Amino acid sequence: MNKQILVFITMSFPTRFIQLRKEHKLTQQQMADTVGMHITQVKRYEAGQAQPSVEILKKIATAFHVTTDWLVFEENERDLPNGLQLKFEAVTQMSDEDQRTVQSLIDGMILKHTASQLAVANKR
Repeated sequence: MNKQILVFITMSFPTRFIQLRKEHKLTQQQMADTVGMHITQVKRYEAGQAQPSVEILKKIATAFHVTTDWLVFEENERDLPNGLQLKFEAVTQMSDEDQRTVQSLIDGMILKHTASQLAVANKR
């Protein structure tokens, strides 16, 4: 039974795609019509034989009022560590000017990190 629960918690795109179709009681053809694709693509996505483009992900998310993150990422895969989550929540309470300052600092740190990673890669 634990194995079944684990499978439910860590859904992949094909599983979520099927879940959406079944929750809305749609056939594969109805799913294709709703999203605006060919039924062959629906079958390929459900079988895990193909990955949707960004445009198709957007169409699915829009048609079913879900996020693209929900379609693509596993549960908690994109969650921030609690300490960072709390800090970012605090930033949302700041003035627009302070938020831009924080964003600039983060952008600078990301650039610094990227440059150091490139330097390490070039030494290899």
